[in-house]
Amino acid sequence: MTQNIYDDPEFFDGYSALPRSVKGLDGAPEWASLRALLPPLEGRSVVDLGCGFGWFCRWARGQGAADVLGVDVSENMLERARRETRDPAIRYQRADLEDLSLPAASCDLVYSSLAFHYVVELGRLLKIAHAALRPGGRLVFSAEHPLLTAPSRPNWVTGADGRPVWPVDDYLVEGPRVTNWFAPGVVKQHRTIGTYVRLLKEAGFTLTHLEEWGPSDAQVEADPALAQERQRPTFMLFAAER
Repeated sequence: MTQNIYDDPEFFDGYSALPRSVKGLDGAPEWASLRALLPPLEGRSVVDLGCGFGWFCRWARGQGAADVLGVDVSENMLERARRETRDPAIRYQRADLEDLSLPAASCDLVYSSLAFHYVVELGRLLKIAHAALRPGGRLVFSAEHPLLTAPSRPNWVTGADGRPVWPVDDYLVEGPRVTNWFAPGVVKQHRTIGTYVRLLKEAGFTLTHLEEWGPSDAQVEADPALAQERQRPTFMLFAAER
């Protein structure tokens, strides 16, 4: 079963204060790049895996999606999502992505933001997503970059020039990594970029886009704190077609 860290009160309080939790999609610096990978949504059926507070579900409906299903393991997340959604075409379902089932050929887009690096059996989930998509359907998702999930030592060390350095430890050793992020003992699944690509191929997808995301010059100019995100890629963005 997926670790349900988002229902831990300490973690949930910290996560709820993040810009992406307060401002929604516009508070996520990678959103513009992720949005560019999406197909037209008018009249389409959409599934959001790891929907959180439902920001993307509501956005998709605003873009004309016919119906949207948001799935999350966290009751805390879903409670807020339901509270902030007044649209019968959006449904929320509590489910563990490790054993999720979806009807075959039932949707046109499967979307996920920063959830897949928590899933142990990602290969199984990708096959479920592939089967749920109609021919020509698209999978678009983001995940933490493996340079982020690889470290098992303290997150930041200081280099010879006094600048913070992100240490990479056992990059090729895949599996669970434990970090202290808002709460102790948060478990993420470390995989190489090659493994993500292989799992997509084994699930039957055709990879159409892979991006090691970092902030643009304009984003750094608007928010200088983002400059530290250029020391290593923060996220990976994927698009794939059925």
